[in-house]
Amino acid sequence: MTNDPFFHHPELADLITKPEDSFFRDFSITKLASILTDRGLPTGWWHSDEERNAMRQAALSEHRSEDLWVFAYGSLMWDPAIRFTEVRRARVQGYQRRFILKDIHGGRGTRESPGLMAALDQGGECEGLLFRIDQHAIEVETDILWRREFVGPAYFPVFVPAQMSEGTVNALTFVADYDAELIEPELSRAEQLEYLVTGKGFLGDSADYLRNIARQFQLFGIRDAEVEALFNGMILREK
Repeated sequence: MTNDPFFHHPELADLITKPEDSFFRDFSITKLASILTDRGLPTGWWHSDEERNAMRQAALSEHRSEDLWVFAYGSLMWDPAIRFTEVRRARVQGYQRRFILKDIHGGRGTRESPGLMAALDQGGECEGLLFRIDQHAIEVETDILWRREFVGPAYFPVFVPAQMSEGTVNALTFVADYDAELIEPELSRAEQLEYLVTGKGFLGDSADYLRNIARQFQLFGIRDAEVEALFNGMILREK
């Protein structure tokens, strides 16, 4: 087996941020608290490290005997922060990428001016990337993954069949949690565009988040009707 994680897709090598260059590689609640405090934003709404680790251990309890596949559908595709041994293009049936995560905690929006990001929701299908984590690195790399994706309630972890060119693998991914305050599955298009145009935070503007997704998807060769519709609507809104 080759040591090149981009062996199957060399075209992706220059499109994915190196782990050591990622903002999220050393992300922690301590780091987040410092950022929010400096900005005068509310703190303490997140999971404790103990709660987060308990969720991670429960999700992975039956998935440590071999390498772990992770399905990425949003910014994790080009900035995973984890060390992986293989990356593959893949498609998941029964789930779709939807812009239903209303950011109110300071990342790309606040409670006064919410931002908007993508989440994986049930229905349809979703094209994305699979990252393979070596079995011996699961503990370290999933700790980084959980600190990024499970700051507070928004998702729940599931394992889904992910189809790549040479077959199907069982992959970990993160699906919208309807019980979480941040998830609003019934957002109107007008509300989505409002949040995209006005949401700003320490990770950047929500508008830039969408622009980056549209740009990266074009580079990846991914067509997504929802991303295109929102991007075109945002451009019209900004004129």
